[in-house]
Amino acid sequence: MSQPPAIYGGQAVIEGVMFAGQHVHVTAVRRKNQEITFYEVPKKPSSPLVQTLRKIPFVRGVVGIIDSAAKGSQHLNYSAEAYAEDEAGPEEKDPPKKETWNLGMIVGVAVVGVLSFLFGKFVLTLVPAAIEEMLFKNAFESLVLHNLLEGVIKIIFLLAYLWLISQTPIIKRLFQYHGAEHKVISAFEAGKELTIENVQKMSRLHYRCGSSFIIFTVIVGVIIYSFFSWDSIWERLLLRILLLPVVLGVSYEVLRATNALRNIPVLRWLGYPGLWLQLLTTKEPSDDQVAVSIASFNRMRELDQQYKLAQAR
Repeated sequence: MSQPPAIYGGQAVIEGVMFAGQHVHVTAVRRKNQEITFYEVPKKPSSPLVQTLRKIPFVRGVVGIIDSAAKGSQHLNYSAEAYAEDEAGPEEKDPPKKETWNLGMIVGVAVVGVLSFLFGKFVLTLVPAAIEEMLFKNAFESLVLHNLLEGVIKIIFLLAYLWLISQTPIIKRLFQYHGAEHKVISAFEAGKELTIENVQKMSRLHYRCGSSFIIFTVIVGVIIYSFFSWDSIWERLLLRILLLPVVLGVSYEVLRATNALRNIPVLRWLGYPGLWLQLLTTKEPSDDQVAVSIASFNRMRELDQQYKLAQAR
């Protein structure tokens, strides 16, 4: 009996794609001279506490989100620096030097990434709640209806924000690389040879995407918030903050469940809200962008295999 393919994740970066393997994270970036460069970071073992937390349902999601935000920011920073260097005029560029990361730089980028994620999540959580309170506070008594309207406002904010930023050239290309990342993972999971032709035939939508997680936090939030009443807008906002880890943890489990059920015809529709949102957060990639994604994935797999062989000796 053949083993199921390993589960890999990734993210789009500026002019490239990052893939997370079992032993290494690799980013491939297309430079202005068309060369593909790589940024490779070995995966360090987590502390015993973190390893334990990653095994606990409803807790592992929050731990994974923070970890992904931290590591993703490091690779996004690399791609941003490469892009800035390519866009700068020759007189603005410093002499070529080897990129080095010390512990302080890595920790700094990780903290910024986590804080950026948390800030964005707080804004998306608190602002719609405050707006709904101001507009509909005395309109009706139903707690569920208040929460539903809050959810609708969140979705409107989210869709408007994603549509707006997708109009900028750099974000449009980022979303194309996001599509390229999904296509490569889908081709690998389908057992296809990773050629540009094979990968381009795959869907740019994927059940296990972070975009799906975002929309699930809105839906799950409406349900969870309905179990708690409030007497003032400040109490309502405080409840949103206190319940945020709960919403994130449950949403992560929902995301895992929809991915597990995606091949069951009757239940696969549970993941459709996330796939619909990906129509905004992904775009069809060009062949050159798919080539970068394939290069990143292949390099990650190559280094993963090297680490496994080294450990077996």
